[in-house]
Amino acid sequence: MKAVHFGAGNIGRGFIGEILHHNQFSITFVDVNQTIINELKTRGSYEIGLADESQERIKIGGVTGLNNQEEPQAVIEQIVEADLVTTAIGPNILPFIAELVADGINEREKRGIVRPLDVIACENMIGGSSFFKSEIEKYVINKDYLEQFIGFPDAAVDRIVPEQHHEDPLFVEVEPFSEWVINKEQVKNKAIELEGVLYVENLQPYIERKLFSVNTGHATVAYTGALLGYQTIDEAMKDALVLAQLKSVLSETGELLIRKWGFNREEHNFYIEKIITRFKNPYISDGISRVARTPIRKLGYDERFIRPIREANELGIEVNHLIAMVGMIFNYYDEQDTESHKLADKLAKENLNQVIKEVTGIKDNVLIEKIIENINRYAKLAA
Repeated sequence: MKAVHFGAGNIGRGFIGEILHHNQFSITFVDVNQTIINELKTRGSYEIGLADESQERIKIGGVTGLNNQEEPQAVIEQIVEADLVTTAIGPNILPFIAELVADGINEREKRGIVRPLDVIACENMIGGSSFFKSEIEKYVINKDYLEQFIGFPDAAVDRIVPEQHHEDPLFVEVEPFSEWVINKEQVKNKAIELEGVLYVENLQPYIERKLFSVNTGHATVAYTGALLGYQTIDEAMKDALVLAQLKSVLSETGELLIRKWGFNREEHNFYIEKIITRFKNPYISDGISRVARTPIRKLGYDERFIRPIREANELGIEVNHLIAMVGMIFNYYDEQDTESHKLADKLAKENLNQVIKEVTGIKDNVLIEKIIENINRYAKLAA
């Protein structure tokens, strides 16, 4: 079987590539990084390393690469022949590759190919594949063909792959844990069921579980750790104050998830403990500046802090630690991060109440007052 994967970065090679290889796919990685593409073409394989005591190395073979800017026609041809198309390229980049993927779909229709094809966006966003479909539709000639033969199953993906640099440009180190969940109701090619992937009828609970646990938790460690002067996640996790804050935040989001989606409390508590163990992994040194970057985005209305705060508030669940995190984020500053500059500029020049409403989308005055209290509280600590 053949897969076309957009995004030959660390997640693409270190997570999606491993799963596809395990399922006997040959993989064409598509990217604009010519160094990576040349190496994939030349070598036809690469290695990933597990960041644990085993230090195991896994060889991923049957791979090649294409530069979508330099070789668009070759990419189209690969999509025509593909049994599966996946992405791990970043939500903001999806619109820029939509026309190329649509060209591949148009060519499949032109050649009379009726073998179903699924296009799965493995991105850190809710409804990634559905969003990608809406972008691809703009360029598809035969909409009926798209609806009948091309599936866009939404997915949730989870694996920590920190920024890293190696002498071998293809080598990537990953944590042992990984989770890839796919909405099976949206799958068009029922003949393909990937081993190592969980297929579910309702993806939303799993997306929110990951977003409100892993993403919220990771960011909690980063911003709390930054306030206390740490540089890496594993360093920060050794501090009892950081650990206590993380457990409190995950207890609050956990209560929301259990009430909203009916997760088994004991199983969810085990899930939380597993996340904490992952963050403590001494074999992964993830920079706090990487995890904490783009604070405005992380304070978004439907993002990892504000959404659980809003929904918990509606259910009468106390979320004082989540609100405390919002206070920390408003006080976070990284001179290397554009959004940090933008947020600091807003706070310096505009009314605080208005900035909170604009950045978070929150209109509830009681919540806004609580956020202001925490912004002022952590301003003293951050000074």
